Amino acid sequence: MALKGSDFAYYDLAARKRGGEIGLLMPGWRAGDERVAIFSPHDDDAVLGAGVAALAAQANGAEVHVFVFCDGRAGYSRPQEKATIVERRRAETEAAYGVLGVGGDRIVRFEYPDFSVPAHIGWVMPWGEEGSFARTIPMMRERRITRVVVPNGYREHVDHEAVCRIGAYDGPQVGDSILAEWGEADAVRSYLEYAVWGDFSPEDALVAGRSAGLRGNVVVRAPRAAEELLREAIRRFESQERVIEGIMRARDDKRVGEDVIEAYLRFDARPPLCYGPYKDVVAEMDERGG
Repeated sequence: MALKGSDFAYYDLAARKRGGEIGLLMPGWRAGDERVAIFSPHDDDAVLGAGVAALAAQANGAEVHVFVFCDGRAGYSRPQEKATIVERRRAETEAAYGVLGVGGDRIVRFEYPDFSVPAHIGWVMPWGEEGSFARTIPMMRERRITRVVVPNGYREHVDHEAVCRIGAYDGPQVGDSILAEWGEADAVRSYLEYAVWGDFSPEDALVAGRSAGLRGNVVVRAPRAAEELLREAIRRFESQERVIEGIMRARDDKRVGEDVIEAYLRFDARPPLCYGPYKDVVAEMDERGG
């Protein structure tokens, strides 16, 4: 069954608005001109935490690209698997994302060692090699990425925190007029954060006045067929069965009747400083004379 854009519903928790337009998830959506990059610390994270968004984006005509940062060398559950786990994970990745319709050169592997992404953040590393910045910017410009989806950067996993920072801080540089030899591209239009198993930071909820129990600010509702497709994709990570069995059980908590929901945190990666409130306070203090 091919999923259609009309199969999905979106809930903007901040505006208390529900609708069938993907613009509630990714504002200013331009049908036929969208390329979504999902930053996946480990190969299975994007499908585990952002699978619904990936399916919704494709159902609304977007290309989906998955940037896998780690090579998977720590993802074995039996000592005898150590020597073959990296190659096995590569094959499983191709199979899993192929189920979702994402394959070929739309899967990019950075091959950093597991539990080591923080050490590779930046342009030039202390040991002289180029870091993540020199790889993500050219890659995103070449593919003309319009949306960036990053993993939870709050207490979930050291690699998740690092990849979140890479997407949130490198992403805005894509549209800047710098490093011209790396290509040119328009600015990324929006940013979204997904959770694999941990809750988001309470910052956005507290600032916006939402309950701290609603740390995400947008929810996507998908039909049962979408969840079945995602579970089929996840099952392709056969080597990870024991690693993610708890996460798989927790997916049942996402069900609403026959449908499934997935929460995200929409955020501004480069929020401007607004002087309006400061001017108001200064004017008030001047009027009081102290």
